[in-house]
Formats: sequence, C-alpha cells, structure tokens
Amino acid sequence: MKILVINCGSSSLKYEVYEMPSQQSLGKGLIERIGLNDAIISQNYQDQKFQKQCEIPDHRCAFEFMMEALLDQDHGILSNLGEIKGVGHRVVHGGEQYSESVLIDADVLRAIEANIELAPLHNPANLTGIHESQRVFPGVPQVAVFDTAFHQTLPPSAYLYGIPREFYEKYRIRRYGFHGTSHRYVAGIALQMLKRSKDNTNLITCHLGNGASITAIQAGQSVDTSMGFTPLEGLMMGTRSGDLDPSIIFYLEERGFDFHDLHSILNKKSGLLGLSGISSDLRDIETAAEQGDLNAQETLETYAYRIRRYIGAYAANLVKVDGIVFTGGIGQNAVKMRERICNRLENVGIHINHELNRRVGGGAGIISQPYSPVSILVIPTNEELQIALDAATIINPGLDAIVI
Repeated sequence: MKILVINCGSSSLKYEVYEMPSQQSLGKGLIERIGLNDAIISQNYQDQKFQKQCEIPDHRCAFEFMMEALLDQDHGILSNLGEIKGVGHRVVHGGEQYSESVLIDADVLRAIEANIELAPLHNPANLTGIHESQRVFPGVPQVAVFDTAFHQTLPPSAYLYGIPREFYEKYRIRRYGFHGTSHRYVAGIALQMLKRSKDNTNLITCHLGNGASITAIQAGQSVDTSMGFTPLEGLMMGTRSGDLDPSIIFYLEERGFDFHDLHSILNKKSGLLGLSGISSDLRDIETAAEQGDLNAQETLETYAYRIRRYIGAYAANLVKVDGIVFTGGIGQNAVKMRERICNRLENVGIHINHELNRRVGGGAGIISQPYSPVSILVIPTNEELQIALDAATIINPGLDAIVI
C-alpha cells in the first residue's frame, strides 16, 4: 500500500510517498512561499528532479500543484491518485487528548481546533492540510501523528510548573514537549542497533537542529523532555533562547521592549544567532571560532554546556543510562560538536571514541569506546517514515509487525 505523508505549514507544503510495508520512499516534494507570486514547487523522484516557479495563492492551489507533480508524465511518482491508500499528517499539538497517532474523524478535528490556542502558528496550517487532503482524496483514511503525543507519558513531576495549580487546570499550562515523532523514531532504531529490548533500556535522545530538544526515555516511554509549554523552553537553539530567568522579560519591559519585541527577540534573534552575532548555522560559527572569533568560541562552549547539563540531569533521574542518541542536522553532522558535548561526561559513563566519531561523520553508527558503560549512537531521524509507519499500521492493523 502507498502512504502519502503531509506536513502542511503556514506557507509551505512538504509531502512524501512511501510504499508499505517495505518502507521504501518513492519520492518527495516541497512547495514553498505559498501565498506569493513566486512560489516554488520541487519534487524528487528516483534520480530525477522536477521544479517549477509559479503563483500559488493558497493551500488549495498548492494541493492542486502537488497532484499535478505527483502525476507528471515524465517526473511523476504515481500513475493515478487511486494508488494512495492512506494519508499521514504531521500535527504539532494534540494537547492532553492524544498519547498516540489516531485515525482522523470529526472528534479529532475538533480536538486539533481546540488546541489552536496552544499552537497558534502550526495547528491552523495542519488543519488546512487535513481538510485539503480530505477533498483531494475523498474516502481515503487520514491519520494524525502528533508531535506532542510521545511525551504524554511524562509524570506530573516532570510536566507541572511551580506556579498556581489553577493555571494548569484553567489554562492548560504544563510541559507538553515537541519533536516527539523524531525522538520515538530514533529510540526505536537505537534498540535495533543495540539489539536490546525497550523493557530494560533507558535512552537519552538528543534532537539537535535549528530547533533542539532532549528526551529521557525509560522502558520505551518519554519521562522528561527539554521543550515545555512551547518549543522556546530548554536548550539554546538556532534562533531561540532556550531556558532563561523569567525576570529578564520584566526587566526588558521596564526598558521599553513590548510584547512583540520580546517575542521576536527570544524566538528569532537569540540562540546561536544572538549570542554569536554571526549566524544561526553552527557551521558558520565553527568556522569563525577556528579563525579566533571569541564570541563564536564562547557560543560553541555555551551550546555544548547547556546540552551536557540536560544529559547529566536526565542521567541522574534515570539512575542508569544505556545509550545516548544524537540526531537532527547538528546531532547527525556536527562531528566536533558531538565531541564537545561528550567531553566531561566520562564521570557518568559516557566515553566517546574520537576515531569512530570522525569515521561515522554524518552517517549512522555507534561512536562510543568498547569499554563505555553508555553506548553513544548517531542516527539520522526520519519523521516522515515514522508517520508513514503509524498511518499504515492504523489503517491496516495486520502490519503491526513493521512498527519501529
């Protein structure tokens, strides 16, 4: 069966087609700058690339262009739309309602809409993608895969904040966590690589990209994660500040910064970009650091330190750690940063093998010393495949055996 994976953003539409249960990607595409007259659609199929620039005023039009690209006579992925037997949607926020992926019905749509106040930038676009997909593929089962679902196993001690309880009960303020689909996927691959059962394995998964989060996984369940009520909390990221003293906001307000200024600063002008003054791209900062730029050097050390601090805290709470996983653009590709992070973690049983680390590079593999009590793994994430797996097994329960 062929599964179409949809990731619908406010001005973009990503899609990929998977053949299941073989887990083979048949091709993928991206439509960018929706709403503008110079939108771009690009699609990769085998070794061929289809690209076109045109006006795409809205998401309905974007879906029409997607179908045109999927069925293109020379570069298309499908011979007809009837080949699609299911659609999997990335949905950012499922609130407390969903701890796993679900078949979309009227109740699910209402829940996604009810959670718009928790994810105002993402859930509306995700809903649009679902509605347009239902129009394009009438009668085809649609599945919602929530970024927050994996973290619904957090205990109250991990998800509650030290504020009046009424704020949780009335306004739903709690730690939700994000990147759940990625953490779940790489944890499953790690178990396969280590040849271990989830029942007796504890992992710390580090999704390090422009957005970054760390998750503590005990016996297959998320028990803590660094992102919180929003994706702003936790690690320092490409442009997000991560953890900071809340009083800083009040201090800056007293000096003339309004809500919109602060929102933009903390989400778009902080993190690697703000601290280095150079770029949100770690590669640019590493280049500047090698050339002697002090701000770049301090930024790299701060980034690594914040990650080490979370790893140490999670290791203490898990009691024993069997594996550390690096994934995401930085986690997978930044060889030197992996070494920076693992430096000084030997006291908690994390011993990196520098030669293996360099040899693995941006691929997949185990990079710890043979004597390291904690295995260190590099695993490329594949959220689209995880969404396809979820969709296929929900639509056809007989495929349960392929779930990662």
